[in-house]
Amino acid sequence: MERSEFLEHLARSLEGVDAWQAGWEPFEVDASLMLEPERVTEVMSELVERLHENYPYFHPRYAGQMLKPPHPVAMLAYATTMQINPNNHALDGGIATSRMEREVVAELSAMVGYGETHLGHLTASGTIANLEALWIARSIHPGKAIAMSDQAHYTHGRACELLQVRVVTVPTDPNGRMHLGELDRVLASGEIGTVVVTAGTTALGAVDPIGKILPVAQAAGARVHVDAAYGGLFALLAQREEPTVDPGPFNAFRECDSIVIDPHKHGLQPYGCGAVLFRDPAVGRYYQHDSPYTYFTSDDLHLGEISLECSRAGASAAALWATLRCLPLKPDEGLGLVLAKCRQAALDWAKLLDRSERFRLVVEPQLDIVSFYAVPHGAGRPRASQISRLTDTIFHRAMEDTENPLYLAKLSVKDTQLSARDPKITWDEPTVSVLRSVVMKPEHAAMIPTIHATVERHLAGIEE
Repeated sequence: MERSEFLEHLARSLEGVDAWQAGWEPFEVDASLMLEPERVTEVMSELVERLHENYPYFHPRYAGQMLKPPHPVAMLAYATTMQINPNNHALDGGIATSRMEREVVAELSAMVGYGETHLGHLTASGTIANLEALWIARSIHPGKAIAMSDQAHYTHGRACELLQVRVVTVPTDPNGRMHLGELDRVLASGEIGTVVVTAGTTALGAVDPIGKILPVAQAAGARVHVDAAYGGLFALLAQREEPTVDPGPFNAFRECDSIVIDPHKHGLQPYGCGAVLFRDPAVGRYYQHDSPYTYFTSDDLHLGEISLECSRAGASAAALWATLRCLPLKPDEGLGLVLAKCRQAALDWAKLLDRSERFRLVVEPQLDIVSFYAVPHGAGRPRASQISRLTDTIFHRAMEDTENPLYLAKLSVKDTQLSARDPKITWDEPTVSVLRSVVMKPEHAAMIPTIHATVERHLAGIEE
């Protein structure tokens, strides 16, 4: 969508809201809310200037962290809905957007294979969504511990500390996935109530073998919660006739007890849009609470009755609803096509890195995160400290290139994880710094040759 088209759509949408508002009895805006136009211009000019301090998250040359702009349709829907500013807590606070939220949650639930009797809602973030899932886990198995891999997102540890639940950490294999043998040992204690599995770790993009974990956990009487905040929407690629991701973990979603997905990552949404889904709607009993001044306008379910959060932006639901109408959750079109481009970008770059004489992959990319490192020229047994220095130099040179900058990220990897894949490394330090890239924009697919040539050029320019 061109900028001019975006502004035309926004103007038309705002006119529609204005027409609705004009149907009400006119009133004067209170003087305390009025501002001098010159002051608004001054403040907004300063804002725009200060925003230039950010990295260019919108551009495919930004390939560092999990950052990208929302789709223009999402921005249009959010900005339009913010003229009304509905609250999706009680129905009287957000009638239309509450209905939209239920519709998009039903679509997400269908994508993961849950039936029509699911329970779920949007949240302000994946962190809050995971907190709710772990709160339900504690409520179902009070006094039991929660197991998670050493690559699970740090938010789980913090949430368990908040909930006063003991955490048992399960080691991972060289590919960053939960180690099945170690999980067997942990479950044998009988102390685990829930196993947290990850579909897309934020470090490596690793996907735990969920289909193999499920029967083991269930046999031990443990629930399974999927943190799919990052990788959940890749389930669309698993549903293709020729899947471009391992379909096993994603096909197992339907049997898991709860799932978290972040539409503000691969769902092209503004920040403030996570989702938590439960396979069994009976967990709603743990949310039950009394609010005598809130749920009085309707006997229908108010979303606040199944949410830990109170005030939640109805604009987030509207933005996701509009996006999914334009880019549906389908394997071969809509968001499926977008994700396929990101996945292809990762696969293409991995091939180029494999062919390189001096770059090596940390792991084969399982989604669209690529982690790699450079080794010194002619070094038969490179030292970890040498690799880290090369990483730091390439990272800064690429970002500070005034003509063709490239923004990457860095990742600290332990010797226990990398030594199996690259036994030639001499570990003079317990960890090594590697380069990490998230190619989560579909435009990255066309940019990979340029991006790879850039890192090769900066490596060649380093004097050793």
